[in-house]
Amino acid sequence: MKKSILAIAVIVTLAFTSCTDDNNPSTPKSTFELKIDDLKGDITDGTVTLDPSQTYTLTGALIVKSGATLTIPAGTTIKTSTTALNTSLYIGVERGATININGEANNPVVMTSGQAAPKESDWGGLVICGDAKVNTGDNGTSEVGGLSFGGNNNADSSGKINFLRIEYTGAKFSSDKEFNGVSFFGVGSGTEVSNIYAFESGDDGIEFFGGAVNASNLVIVNAYDDSLDFADGYQGTITNVYISGVSKAGIEGSNNQGNDIATPMTDAKLINVSIVKGADAKFTAGEQAINFKEGGGKQTYTNLFVSGIDTFAKLDTGSGATARIDAGDFKVNGKNFVSTSNLTTDYVSTETGAGNGATLPTWATKISKNN
Repeated sequence: MKKSILAIAVIVTLAFTSCTDDNNPSTPKSTFELKIDDLKGDITDGTVTLDPSQTYTLTGALIVKSGATLTIPAGTTIKTSTTALNTSLYIGVERGATININGEANNPVVMTSGQAAPKESDWGGLVICGDAKVNTGDNGTSEVGGLSFGGNNNADSSGKINFLRIEYTGAKFSSDKEFNGVSFFGVGSGTEVSNIYAFESGDDGIEFFGGAVNASNLVIVNAYDDSLDFADGYQGTITNVYISGVSKAGIEGSNNQGNDIATPMTDAKLINVSIVKGADAKFTAGEQAINFKEGGGKQTYTNLFVSGIDTFAKLDTGSGATARIDAGDFKVNGKNFVSTSNLTTDYVSTETGAGNGATLPTWATKISKNN
């Protein structure tokens, strides 16, 4: 009898140890079937981790559902199918789901076109949805992907994006329904975002729809709409931004399309920014360096450098935007913006911007196209 009791005690002890040993955490398994040459479908549970030694082919939408996690190690490459419809090719992260893009300096995660002659709009891009506040409502649906986003948790975390190069994105359903390079819908400040290189996007390079996520070290080269965009009550700080190849606006900042004084009001702080028009004639910067749009909200630019754009800003003339400008809520390099006549590119060209004025900064070479 004593031997039986002792055996039971040992089994119980081993079971308890295996469940509580923090030194050997286990990754929850997922029922998702991972296929290298057919990457698509819904990740509904557990954690799926890609193999950096493989090149994956994205053949349709890959959606990380609420409660599940997708982890992408440094050096992983994902290329798109050469035959699938471009608007069907994207990676989406639902509200409540997690994505961990764990790139490293000089060893980024790469998401790119699989076409032999790649170009903008070859595929969708990356869409991340969170539970943070958006001034269009607490339960919105993303413009692309049909994913729910928004809530009341500004500290929400959707995971992390570190050292990502994303190329040839921006597939279009129509003129008002388009993918960006990376889209953040209601993403919270608990999400870590740094070192993204968005190259050749058929729409915006990177866009923030509300939320409170901060970001640093963003490179946006050759976007065929706006390069960097934020709207819908975005509350955050974006540090170190290099933009080159401007089709419309270098930066488009808005409050709310339907209600230009909606709250929470956009309150964006941008620090160390270079906006370079680009030498190719197709880059016209038709909406200037800054497009202060749809109420504008509060926007503060510190150490902003602009090159090649004759008129600094395009201004919304509505009452919401006018009120913000009159209140001194549009600040550029330590001064309140009043009109295009007092802030020309001669003024902002004296700054260092993202590091080297019009030249790609040193930090950006760690994720650049030529890496």
